Amino acid sequence: MDKLPAWSFSSIKTFEQCPKKYYHLKVVKDVKEQETEAMHYGTRFHEAAEFYIKDGTPLPEPFKFAKGALDNLNQLHGEKLCEFEMGLTENLEPCGFKDPNVWWRGIADLIILDREKGEARVLDYKTGKSDKYADKGQLELMALAIFKFFPEIKRVRAGLLFVIARSFPKASYSKEDEPVLWQKWLRDYDRMKFAYTSNVWNPRPSGLCKKHCVVLSCSHNGRA
Repeated sequence: MDKLPAWSFSSIKTFEQCPKKYYHLKVVKDVKEQETEAMHYGTRFHEAAEFYIKDGTPLPEPFKFAKGALDNLNQLHGEKLCEFEMGLTENLEPCGFKDPNVWWRGIADLIILDREKGEARVLDYKTGKSDKYADKGQLELMALAIFKFFPEIKRVRAGLLFVIARSFPKASYSKEDEPVLWQKWLRDYDRMKFAYTSNVWNPRPSGLCKKHCVVLSCSHNGRA
């Protein structure tokens, strides 16, 4: 393969979970994960939150329970960017989300920029019923991209807003930490890159294989 496809937080997590699953979903694309009711609900909530904050569009009845939380975000000082698409080249330079040279992609649910203070907030909405398996890696990547897109920003405060679980795991990132943080993600990316160049996609069996994996042809699945 001449050029690896652009990666994202979700794609690299899928690869870490199981390279073979990633291969079938992202490389040969001979299987597809079906949208569940929970996924559909999450998509609808994201759309409702976007237009509520951006345009003041009233929340649909099923999502009015989150009005207070969204109002609190709306009242924070700063420029608000909803569902903001970001792309980076392999040289870690900002580019368009669909640019031919895009290397990494990410979409921030909400960014609040305070350019005068050199600070930003980035929020990701979650509609899961528990924050038990919350992964802040997504926030870390968003913060790293924000530092590239908005060079005046020196600090990013981030959070996963679990609107149903009423939880808000937080994190904070400094521009000074960029080199160290990127090293970790580049190591993860290099492992995925090696799988492409060697065409080796070994399965990584786990307790999720039999009940949840869509790759029925895998010997660890058991549902074929």
